[in-house]
Amino acid sequence: MKKVIIVGGGLSGLIAAFCLAKKGIAVSVIEKKQYPFHRVCGEYISNEVIPFLKSLDLFPTVFDPPSINQLQLTSVNGREAILDLDLGGFGISRYSFDHFLYERCKAIGVVFYINTEVESILYNQDEFEIKTTAQIHKADVVLGSYGKRAKLDVQLEREFIQKRSPYMGVKYHIRTAHPSNRVALHNFKDGYCGISNVEEGKSTLCYLTHRSNVKQFGNLKEMEEKVLFQNPFLKKIFTQSEFLFERPEVINEISFATKSPVENHVLMSGDAAGMITPLCGNGMAMAIHSAKVASEEIEKYCNGSISREELEQNYTRNWNALFANRLWIGRQIQQLFGSVWTSNLAVTLARYVKPVADFLVSSTHGKPF
Repeated sequence: MKKVIIVGGGLSGLIAAFCLAKKGIAVSVIEKKQYPFHRVCGEYISNEVIPFLKSLDLFPTVFDPPSINQLQLTSVNGREAILDLDLGGFGISRYSFDHFLYERCKAIGVVFYINTEVESILYNQDEFEIKTTAQIHKADVVLGSYGKRAKLDVQLEREFIQKRSPYMGVKYHIRTAHPSNRVALHNFKDGYCGISNVEEGKSTLCYLTHRSNVKQFGNLKEMEEKVLFQNPFLKKIFTQSEFLFERPEVINEISFATKSPVENHVLMSGDAAGMITPLCGNGMAMAIHSAKVASEEIEKYCNGSISREELEQNYTRNWNALFANRLWIGRQIQQLFGSVWTSNLAVTLARYVKPVADFLVSSTHGKPF
């Protein structure tokens, strides 16, 4: 029997593990943290994933996730546009959703190695050797689902990790008067901040900023007051909300550079394969879809219907067909945000020119699967 190891138990890793275990394939997940835990993430999911999740009985109905059908855009100085989201989405925290998926995976026999970090992945003679802080594992297939950046990217000599990235992400959970059916994107100098509701009446507040902003003011609180508060919508949110975290979740050096879906025979999924700009707000849906694509090809390889070469070629082709264009569009749209002039232009066009609004919305959502 072929053995599959998934490195990283985020959305894509957990979904892929569940799909493979349902097919009777031996699958293990190595995760460096202990569930449940928070991740820096916008926590909005496009409704494109609902048919797939419901087909596996993985839609998180138990959390009563809020339904979202509006997008609010504001410019650096507070100009506003509100757009309808035809497909729409729902909000749920990674803290709750990842833990829910973890429990479902355990129930069907997925083996977990928790609080365990992978130090290296070596491929030799059609077999992988995965070295962790505790032991060495052998596997026939490895799926990398370890997120935006990791030490493994250095060990695998991935091209994007050789270049410094100027972006950092910051996330809070708050209680505030935010409409439950709306995801908002508020611009500020050299960054933008998203807010949407999740379960239990909470809201996720997550922003991306250039590290020069933090360097200039020395700490996040000072930077938020001097930079984010220039947008009146953000000033109101930060000054009139209850902040629920003791300290924010932070991740540095977020890269939107092009990545390869396969590195040294390791299949990459979710953010490890490519990260869409947060303003497009759909990384969670892409992670779920990439897990579906990866698990389907891995299943074919495990039952002997395709070779390893075909596995890697099929996955690369399918991944690029689904996501490469969306990632490219996201990088182009990002250039419209983060400055007074361009954000005013983008918001004005979105408000008054329907084709522009339709393009912004459609480019951030895929098709139901």
